[in-house]
Amino acid sequence: MTALTLHNVNKFFGAVHVLKDVNLEVEDGEFVVFVGPSGCGKSTLLRVIAGLEDVSSGDIHIGGEHVNFTPPSKRGIAMVFQSYALYPHLNVRNNMSLALKQERQTKDVIDQRIAEATRMLNLEDYLDRYPSELSGGQRQRVAIGRAIVRHPKLFLFDEPLSNLDAALRMNTRLEIANLHRQLEASMIYVTHDQSEAMTLADKIVVLRDGHVEQIGSPMELYNNPVNQFVAGFLGSPAMNFLPAGLLSEGDERTLGVRPEDLYLSDNGPLKARVEHVEQLGGDTNVIGRVNGQQVTARLFGQHAIEPGRELDLAISDGKSYYFDGSGVRLGA
Repeated sequence: MTALTLHNVNKFFGAVHVLKDVNLEVEDGEFVVFVGPSGCGKSTLLRVIAGLEDVSSGDIHIGGEHVNFTPPSKRGIAMVFQSYALYPHLNVRNNMSLALKQERQTKDVIDQRIAEATRMLNLEDYLDRYPSELSGGQRQRVAIGRAIVRHPKLFLFDEPLSNLDAALRMNTRLEIANLHRQLEASMIYVTHDQSEAMTLADKIVVLRDGHVEQIGSPMELYNNPVNQFVAGFLGSPAMNFLPAGLLSEGDERTLGVRPEDLYLSDNGPLKARVEHVEQLGGDTNVIGRVNGQQVTARLFGQHAIEPGRELDLAISDGKSYYFDGSGVRLGA
């Protein structure tokens, strides 16, 4: 069964057209990530799915049921917010059980579901603590546990890791990935962090200005972007874009090449003057200028390269991308 279907979904705030004919299918057990720049509509789309915002036009089906006019509490969804949204006067146990009590679940069901969730999230020792007594990572696990106990048809995550430091983000990301495997649940996850998108998603939805630019698996989008926007958005460091005329006189296309597909060559076609070097241990990022255009090369291993040096760079065979004047990829 399809967990979620969106058909020509539009959302207006007054005269502002925020979501524009969004179409999407999420299969049972699929982990789908919405990515895009700030203001692209990804959080609004999540809120429309949740019922926290009304859809202006189009149709939303969750688990095969039309839910345009169904209140959030009846949609079979559970949402995890960036801000945790825990009740400060309730301990962990009561924060996690509150929705179940409102559903009039029995004490045995509540105890069983809390035990399952706390075991998955390693929260057994924190059930009697209050949010103020927990770290940021522990609070986020409680918020996730509160969603798990409801056994929803669909999990919705709205940038859940953005308040955590880098180490906690990585650990919690792994916990969410493990939870997805254990629960085999359908999940939709909003993030501005492409690393989260690439590592968590079965399917990525790239949004720009309320439009869906491309939908596909992480590697499909990385290796076969349909346009210059998608190509430049996914990848860190970002794809380099250069006038193709640097390699072939008169060529008016835009050349795209990923940093890891540039390598040092004795007589490479791209002459770069080094401006900055980032020594990352296992890799070295070299940032320079080619005919005034900034270029980043990601070199494997450690390289003793000083700013001001001139380098010859070449492109790995078959690793060039070309785009027309409107940003559409050519020969895709």
